[in-house]
Formats: sequence, C-alpha cells, structure tokens
Amino acid sequence: MPTAYQPRDIDHELYERWLAADVFAPDGAGSRADWSLEPFVITQPPPNVTGSLHIGHALTSTIEDAMIRRARMQHRPTLWLPGVDHASIAAQVVLDKILAEEGESRASVGRERYLERMWQFMNETRDVITNQEHRLGLSLDWGRLHFTMDEISAHAVRVAFKRLYDDGLAYRAEQLINWCPGDGTSLSDLEVVASPITGTLWSLRYHYVRADGTVDPDEGIVVATTRPETILGDTAVAVHPDDERYRAAIGRQVMIPFVDRVVPVIADEVVKPEFGTGAVKITPAHDADDFATGQRHGLPIIDVMTDDGRINEHGAAYAGLTLDEARARILADLEAAGDLLAATPHEMIIGRCQRSDDVVEPRLKTQWFINVKPMAELAMKAVREGRTQFVPARMQKVFFDWLENIHDWNVSRQLWWGHRIPAWYCPDGHVTVSDRVDGPAACDACGRPAAELRQDTDIFDTWFSSGLWPFSTLGWPDQTADLQRYYPTSVMETGYDIIFFWVARMMMLGEWLTSRAPFHTIYLHGMVRDPYGAKMSKSRGNVVDPLQMIDESGADALRFALLHGSAAGADQRLSQSRLDGARNFANKLWNATRFVIGARPGSIADDEPLALPATARLGPAEHWIIDRCVKTVDAVEAAYASYEFGEVARLLYDAIWSEYCDWYLEIAKVELADAGERATAVWWTLTWVLDRYLRLLHPLMPHVTEAVWSRLPHAADDPELLIVADWPVADAAPQQVDERLAKGTATLIELVSGLRTARAESGVPAAEWLPTRVWLAEADARAAYEPLEPALSRLARVRPQLVDQRADLDTDEGGLAVVSGAGEARMIRSAADRERERQRLAKELLSLETQLVGVDNRLADQAFIAKAPAQVVETTRRRGAELRDQVATLNQRIREI
Repeated sequence: MPTAYQPRDIDHELYERWLAADVFAPDGAGSRADWSLEPFVITQPPPNVTGSLHIGHALTSTIEDAMIRRARMQHRPTLWLPGVDHASIAAQVVLDKILAEEGESRASVGRERYLERMWQFMNETRDVITNQEHRLGLSLDWGRLHFTMDEISAHAVRVAFKRLYDDGLAYRAEQLINWCPGDGTSLSDLEVVASPITGTLWSLRYHYVRADGTVDPDEGIVVATTRPETILGDTAVAVHPDDERYRAAIGRQVMIPFVDRVVPVIADEVVKPEFGTGAVKITPAHDADDFATGQRHGLPIIDVMTDDGRINEHGAAYAGLTLDEARARILADLEAAGDLLAATPHEMIIGRCQRSDDVVEPRLKTQWFINVKPMAELAMKAVREGRTQFVPARMQKVFFDWLENIHDWNVSRQLWWGHRIPAWYCPDGHVTVSDRVDGPAACDACGRPAAELRQDTDIFDTWFSSGLWPFSTLGWPDQTADLQRYYPTSVMETGYDIIFFWVARMMMLGEWLTSRAPFHTIYLHGMVRDPYGAKMSKSRGNVVDPLQMIDESGADALRFALLHGSAAGADQRLSQSRLDGARNFANKLWNATRFVIGARPGSIADDEPLALPATARLGPAEHWIIDRCVKTVDAVEAAYASYEFGEVARLLYDAIWSEYCDWYLEIAKVELADAGERATAVWWTLTWVLDRYLRLLHPLMPHVTEAVWSRLPHAADDPELLIVADWPVADAAPQQVDERLAKGTATLIELVSGLRTARAESGVPAAEWLPTRVWLAEADARAAYEPLEPALSRLARVRPQLVDQRADLDTDEGGLAVVSGAGEARMIRSAADRERERQRLAKELLSLETQLVGVDNRLADQAFIAKAPAQVVETTRRRGAELRDQVATLNQRIREI
C-alpha cells in the first residue's frame, strides 16, 4: 500500500470499477441480490438541473447512499433511482439571463424557439449534477436515470391530471391567487415567504356622496390602509356592525378618488374596530379577506394590475406606472387635496416570492386548481394506521397541522418551461382534458375537431410532476415490471423544509392515484449551517462548496463529517475541524491496514482464506476485541433500525479508532514482535475484526474501505468488491468469545488508561518506566493478567507487580495512585523523581496562588463591584472559584508525593 492515504489517487478509479462491475443496479451483471428478500427502494430527490452540488445535496445523498449500500450488502434487491428536476422558474431565470446577454428575450424569440433553446440548454447542463454525484461516490442506478421532463414523466402528468379532473378534483376557476411580478407567474401559498417589515398605515378620507349624486366636500369617512395604490380597485368601504362610531355611515355611499367610482359603506364582522380608524377600504381583486368580503356582499371585482406589476387601464391617470410609482403619486395627490390625514409606522407582514424575493401581489386570475382535501384525508389515514412513519416522530404533528387546514392547490403557472396543462378550449367555451400525447381528437362537449381547439398556455407547478415521482419513475400509469416489483418504495429521505412542498404532495397523490402510500418511512434531516449556526447563503458569504471539500479532503471525509454527530430533524454545524477529524479517521484506518498487511507472519500462505483461529488459540485480548466487534455489529444494526445515522458513525469511530487501533493493535504488536506461535492467531484476529469493521463502515466511507479491503485476505465465498460483500451479522462468532476473559481484558485496559492519564497529569516523562504495584479485585481480570502483562506493561510504561491483597499497595515510598472499576495500582517513583515533581508542582502552585490573590483583591474592591457590568463581575467570581479549586487540588497532590 502507498505510505499515505490520498483520496484523489483512489476515488475516481474505484468509482469506475464499480460502474464497470455493474453493481449499482439490482439486476446488474455484478448484483448479488437475493430475489426472495424484500426490495429496498429509494427514489432520489431530484436536484435542480441547472444547479451544482451544494451541501444540502451532499447530506441528502450521503444518508441515502448509506442506507442503499447497507441494503445491497444484505443482498436485498436494492434500487436507488436517480433523477433530475426541470425546475421551471429557476431554469427560466438562468436562460433569460443568457438570452439577455445575447440581446434577446422570451418575447423576442417566441415560445417555440424558446423551448427549443431550453432543451439545448438542458442537454448541455443535465450531466453536470450527475458528474458531481459521481465524485461523492453515490451508488445510484444510472441506467434508470429520469428527468422530470422526459416522456415517461410527461405521460404520468397527463394521466394524473385527467384522472383528477374526471374525479372532480381538478377544476378551472377565477380566484384570488399569489402573483409574482418579477417572475411573471402565480405561486402556491407555500412559495410565498412571510416577511415582517415596518410599513406605514395611512389614514385617507373618502367623501360621502349626497342623495343628488354630488360629492360632499366637507363630510366623509376616514379609512386606514397600508396599500394606497389599490384605491383604484376599491368597490366598498367596510366597518364593523357593532362599531357605534359608524352606525350612521352604514348604507351611505362614498366616492373613490381618482376613478370617480361610487361605492357603498357596508357592515361586516371581518373588520377589526381597533385597526387604524376602524373603517377599511375593500379591494376584492387584491386582498384575500377583501375577496371573501366581496363574495358575501356581491361587490364588483376590479383588477387594476398588469402581469409585470404596473397599473392597468382601470387605473385612470395612473395607468402604466409601477405599483411603487403609483403609490407615491396617489399619496401626493391625496395630500394636495387635503385627504391624506395621517401616516404612522406600522408593523406588518408582507409576502415575498421564495425565489425572486419580489413582493407578491394578490390578484384575481383564472387558474387550474386541485381540491386536495379528499387526498389529504387519505394521506393522514396512512400515517394514522402506521403504514407510513415519520423520523423524527415529531414531524408527524407538523404534517397533520398542515393537511388538516389545507387549501386548494393552484397548479397553474404562467411560464413556458414545464409540463403544459393538457386542457383544450373550443370557441363555444367547452373544456376538454386529454391524456393523449397529441391532444384530443375533438371537443368532448360539442365534437368540434382538434383544429378548432386551443390548448391552455399555462404549465403545471413543478411540484405537481415531482409529486408523482415515486411511481412515475417506475413507469406508472403503465403496469411495468419495475412498478410491480419496486412500488411502494421504502424510504423517502429529504430535508424537513420541504415536508409541505413535496413530501405531503407525494403522499396525497400516491394514495389517490395508486391506492397505496408511496413509502413506509419518511426520514427528514435538518439543515447544514455554518460553524456559528447561521444559515448558509451566498449573500452572507458563508456557503460551503462540497466539491472544494472533496478536492481537499476526499469524498469519504465529507460524508463522514456530515453524518458524525447528526440527528434526524436537527440542524447541524459544519466546521473545518469536523472535516479534519473525518480525514484523520480515514488516515487512521489506512495506516492501521498498512500495519496489518506488513505484519503478516511468514507462516501464513498468500492464498489462505480469512477465518478466525480456533478458540483454544485465542488470548484474552482476542476474546475482548472479538466481543467488542460482535457488540458493535449489534449496536450498529440497532442504530440503523432507528435511522440514527449519527450514532452509526459514532459507534464505528469509537470501535475503530479507540478499541481497535489504540488498544488491540497496540496489544497485538507485542505478540507479533515475538513472532511466536501466538503471532498467527493474533494476526488472523486483527484481520478478521478489521474485515468486519470495513464492511460496517463501507456505507459511510465507501472509497477508503473498498481500497483497503481489497488488500486483505478474504473468505472463500467473498466477491472481489466490498460493495457487494456480505453485511456482518452479530452472531457470526459469539461461540469463539470467552466472556470472562473479554471482561477481564476490559478491566485491565481501563486500569492502563488510568495509569497513562496519571502519568500525563503528573508530568512523568514518556520514556520513564515506573515500578508499579497492581491489585485486581475480580477473578476475570486476574485470569487475563498474566498473558497480557507484557503488552500492558509496554502500553503504560510500567514494570508491574501483581499483589494478592489491596493492603499490599500501601507503601512508604509514595507514588501515583490509580483506581479503576475492578482494580487499583500505585506507580512508585524514586525520591529524586518525587522531589523534582514536588518542585514543579510548587512552582505551578505559586503561579495559581498569585492569580488568586489578584482576583480576590479585585472582588474586594467595592468600586469594581459597583461599576463593572454584572456579567464581568460574575465571570471574575467564577474565575476565583476555579483558581481556588486548582490550588486545593495541587496542594493535595503535593502532599501525596
């Protein structure tokens, strides 16, 4: 093996080997799937086709690949189905910028040429994200790669929409929707981000209209509004029916300024008397509450906005102005007329577009909607009945809270890139919905031929096609072999931030269209934040580039850093120190393997298969490490069963770094150096345990484990590649373990650890060997002591003497006392050593006492106590307490020398 672990030298080559072996697909040439077992299936959350790998993708992919690789090693038919999302709005934003640089625009090229250009753009960029996923080592079945705009997806979208239409759930209606002027499209409620701001509440006077139709210049009603530009669309003024201030005003009429529109003063309980003046303007076309009020009172609905966020022809003299320009002009004109009475700061919430950050405007539009309440009931039923579970479980309540209060889903988008709504309109106003790729042959209602029909120009919300993802990718609505074999899928793993956008919609559509929940487990991970806990964003400049991390430390280090310390539904902080720790772990594993390979006794033939030695040939340390290995296998299985991936990483880190490398490997070196009869048994135990740990670690760190496993001896029935090797089971070697010797070895290791700590804390030079008396309370430890004495002596740098009774530890020579769970020891130092140690500690004590005097003097100064901030005073008190404790500890240690 090379002397140093260099990921760049092995990662790409190994990935190409996996691809060439065709092991990613359950039915690939290199698959070892047992088709009598239940399949394990994950459909990948499709990343944005125009994007690049970000840290959220890396976390999602690492968790999914860990589950997939484990299931594959269990020989379950394992399918991880990859995909890419067409990302309607995001893709159009990117392409529109490219066109603008070329002096073109969507309008100038037209829809047909624009879509041709988009497909060209997609074909150029679609492989970018998949190539980056190769670098992360993802074992996706690339032969089943899907695109949310491919024909399989398009067919599923058409069939799904027609079925919903035929079921009476999809309908077309004029309703108030969320409009993003920047992106030029409607949005669902979920795509509107509630943003708190300090706005302005203006008080405006509307003049009453007399019985003869003239405007009263002196009398009027004062309304409060935060959006004066919508005055142009007002069709009423409303007050609360119980508000005594306005009882006489109810039923009167007022004149809407600038548009000369006479509207009534109405009473409605929607009005909050404490808000502003207690009277509000009603603009049904531009406010959800006003729209509902208008419906109750039969008010006219007047839309005064254009798609690009300007005032339209209903805005009189303000037509053509942007909304901000219209607001400023209207306020100035009201003030000039003496009708702007007050302006006060007002804390309020505005909606902003999730993607463009534009202010979202409520507007009246004719759109396609889906009544999702019946589907929501089915989705909730699947969870209540336990057919689908959430990890973490608390997310179930979040899921229910949204679905129980869900609104109809606006699926229309006024974009060009996406699945076009398969609805056609005839000149007589009839609607025909068809799932045929070339549309209907004729109008369903009147029989007009296709040539006279016009298809809807809108496309679907991207999340509609994504909602079909778990089954459309398997061929639905056709009853394909993949659909019958792999659906329902097993686990849906994604971020908790899209539980409504995507997870809930997959559950609803899956239950309604296939009569089955699309997966049995929903695992929701948290966000990856920067080292200070802040959300990563380009504007903050704290975005972490995972590809750069892979370049610097390797894919395995990034994967392990993301998993180690993670928990379902919990945000985590990613720091350079975590990445360095993961890289060091990979190095540790590499170097441990190099030692094992280099220490192979010459008596072992090159082609001898891997196997544990007979029980009689095992020493206490072998019994201990095999026992620890078996228990680690058990614990890892339990962690996987509860989806605790962070715990899996912790268990393996501790088992490999501490137990295997720091303890057993060091103990084994003593036996291997003797090159005696025991060396063979020790080496095979080293190799067998390492083999098991490499198998367990492979799903988390696939490259380095595959690279080192290939250099070890294997069992006769092992394959060439670790990726398809057998997953370890806990009962593989328990008959080999003597629990008594394993427990005794653990006791001795604990005692040695205490000895090493005591040496370090007492400043004993590393090269100094200390005579040491050892007393062991338990028979298990005494049974393990003699064969382990040379190794333990070397590890603790002591010359041990086992005593029969605890009283034999007491000595006039002084020493360092160590107490462990089932034993004690006392390290003896010479008089000269003790005097040097006493002088060193006395010097340290003097320094601490000097610091303590300074702190006490400061705390005794009443001026300091009175003037210093409370936090500074408290910190000083805590420092004094710490110094007092340290002084007491040093005094005790000096007395013991």
